[in-house]
Amino acid sequence: MNFRHRQFTLVFLVLISIHAFASAAPATARRFDQTAISPDGKRVAWIGPALNADGTPAEGDGLYVQELEKSGASPVRINASDLAKSDVAEVVWSADSRMLAFLCASASGQSQVCVAGADGQSARKLTDLKGDLADPAWSPDGKKVAFLFTENAPRKPGPLEAMTPETGVIESKIYEQRLALADISTGSVQQVSPADMYVYEFDWSPDGQQFALTAAPGEGDNNWYIAQIYRLPATGGALKAVYKPPLQIANPRWSPDGKSIAFIAGIMSDEGSTGGDIFVVSADGGEARNLTPGIPASPSWLTWRSADKVLFAERIDGDAGIATVDAGSRKVTQLWKSSESITDGSWGICASVSADGTRSAVIRHSAQKPPEIWAGATGEWKQITHVNQDVRPDWGEVKSLHWTNDGLNVQGWLAYPVGYDPHKRYPMVVVVHGGPAAGVSSGWPGRFFNLFDLTKEGYFVLEPNPRGSYGQGDAFTRGNVKDFGYGDLRDILAGVDTVVKTLPVDNDRIGITGWSYGGFMTMWAITQTNRFRAAVSGAGLSNWQSYYGQNDIDKWMIPYFGASVYDDPAVYARSSAINFVKNVKTPTLIVVGERDGEVPAPQSREFWHALKELGVETQFVVYAGEGHAIHDPEHQKDIMARMAAWFNRFLQPEAGKVQ
Repeated sequence: MNFRHRQFTLVFLVLISIHAFASAAPATARRFDQTAISPDGKRVAWIGPALNADGTPAEGDGLYVQELEKSGASPVRINASDLAKSDVAEVVWSADSRMLAFLCASASGQSQVCVAGADGQSARKLTDLKGDLADPAWSPDGKKVAFLFTENAPRKPGPLEAMTPETGVIESKIYEQRLALADISTGSVQQVSPADMYVYEFDWSPDGQQFALTAAPGEGDNNWYIAQIYRLPATGGALKAVYKPPLQIANPRWSPDGKSIAFIAGIMSDEGSTGGDIFVVSADGGEARNLTPGIPASPSWLTWRSADKVLFAERIDGDAGIATVDAGSRKVTQLWKSSESITDGSWGICASVSADGTRSAVIRHSAQKPPEIWAGATGEWKQITHVNQDVRPDWGEVKSLHWTNDGLNVQGWLAYPVGYDPHKRYPMVVVVHGGPAAGVSSGWPGRFFNLFDLTKEGYFVLEPNPRGSYGQGDAFTRGNVKDFGYGDLRDILAGVDTVVKTLPVDNDRIGITGWSYGGFMTMWAITQTNRFRAAVSGAGLSNWQSYYGQNDIDKWMIPYFGASVYDDPAVYARSSAINFVKNVKTPTLIVVGERDGEVPAPQSREFWHALKELGVETQFVVYAGEGHAIHDPEHQKDIMARMAAWFNRFLQPEAGKVQ
């Protein structure tokens, strides 16, 4: 499992939902960072709220293990003694279910691989390294821990992070993320993957003699989009190519017999935001076989349940699901489906699964139910923690909504105003997710911005999943290729029409917002229609032609546009909001991080400059030191306050004025 993006909800061009576009959940709700079931299915570990001796929540977070088969068992805290004050992340079990490995970070932020017994004893640091560490995984024999290591990384890897300021002669210094092994008995570390390859994901072979991995040469943030599947001897050496995909790949997993590798492939706009179809390829290479052609869902994670069955998680029509697919017959069997969200703490819909694939653990939550740890037979989980049992949402009811457009089934989520009265008329804000390959599902607010707060101020909030989104199958996800802003905007406007026709929404008081791709769609929408009376664009993209040369991950654009901007500038110009900016009448607030490498600040400035010159009411705010993800809590609060005030000013003048 790739935990690289576990901490973030703002993945490249992805504002997945209003649930995650917010400062913090209500103060009384506590969040869980991760859960992991032991391979024997008898214990569950989690990283989450610290607990007092009586089991009530305490201040801070901790790493805990609880027995699942002992009645009345209490959780045991793992990060003991000198590790008690460390930030703990990415916990994994040894194959014999007796040991844990995890990352422990000092006050300086430097992480190391740590290990401990499942009883909480003998916790110790295993490594002493300088750089970024991620994704620890035990060898099958329990003698080593593999992990991804970026030696002497000058910043946290990943395109979400603030880019290093560029001055002087600009050169491309590449810091490769390599696969490393730490010996449990000695603590010695060996980097085993080639020095010129950037490794994104890996999986131990069942016999522990080699790895399957996704990798590409050169710069990591950009080249994920052209990564291939390779095999690598566990002792190091040359890579053996297994499969070169036509699009993006993720989640490579060895079959139990070591003969095949399963993975997810499809069009993906963001590393970590996974969706597509499930494929299997021989470990020796050759053609890959699609196990899920035409499935009306988007698999987001997988593992082998047996030698002939793949267990996978999926986004399906706005819901979350768990299913299996037979590797021979391709028969898909649904095990669980719900409007709730489940995760093990990684990105997307996923679970932590026992070695035999029959038991699992998840962090389960919805817009109405705060997160808790659940574990047991897959799809029949029992609630393990109750730290948020007294927490209730203070926002309006959230319902799944369906409509049709251009012959497509489109789904979205609609949040009702608090104290909804069908005899009153209300304003509405449309929130467009980023990606575009992503999907909105029902979930409790995350650690960023909470636009559910708008329902407390009398707004409906609509979150559409237009074409280009996950959840309706691969063809639907490819529906905006060479068509950004056209079919997807029609889908969104059809959703607005559906709400206006069936609920008391004032058609003259509708606003639009979004982050990243949602920021682009906000800019684009107000150049195409005057229906929106206020707009807030976060990390928006105004000019695809200039963007191609400004951003740090231009390779994501080729599958969507069909060619580089230098080979086909017209297809980029067709979807550039700046080319239609003279149509804009909508008052627009624009916000962006100063050092955003994914959607650089000049994209926002260009749009703001045009609006200002054309006499359209606008405001532009740049947040110092921030990248694509906004980390500073004060900046998060400021964005939310400005957004609410902007919408109130133009959609509810009586509610207040912009500060």
